[in-house]
Amino acid sequence: MGVVLDKFANVLRVLLAILMGSLAIPVAMQVISRYTGIIPTYLWTEELSTFIFVWVVMIGSMVAVWDGIHFDVRVTPDAKRPLMILLQNGVVLVLILVFAMLFAFYGIEYAKFGSIQNSVMMRANLMVTFISVPIAGVVWTLFAGYRLYEAISIYRKSREDFV
Repeated sequence: MGVVLDKFANVLRVLLAILMGSLAIPVAMQVISRYTGIIPTYLWTEELSTFIFVWVVMIGSMVAVWDGIHFDVRVTPDAKRPLMILLQNGVVLVLILVFAMLFAFYGIEYAKFGSIQNSVMMRANLMVTFISVPIAGVVWTLFAGYRLYEAISIYRKSREDFV
């Protein structure tokens, strides 16, 4: 399971790189049109850059949860004993799981709300961006759930090694 999730995280990284590269195009068009006058001002570029940015943030947070670098602030020194390490990591992962499930569950209604709206300039259905919330919630749940499983497995193995 970990290999599959790792490959999925790598796909997300590639998608993130593609989106970051594509974000440069509408933003560059906005900057050039505002400060040089070489090209006319296109208002759709602002909406497109917003849509891409939302996906960059959500996919970036998914990758960060997999890498264990998101939603984790250490206010205590790193633990040395296996039980304390499990508690330190487990509390964070359980909290991520709770919020991930909330995002997944309530994000469905949020996406439905977006499906009845269109953007002003591009006339694109806003579900394109609103759907990122429940998708992120599901992926966070998978990633954090697996990381919690790993943390428990490491604790169990360290106890077996100790005895």
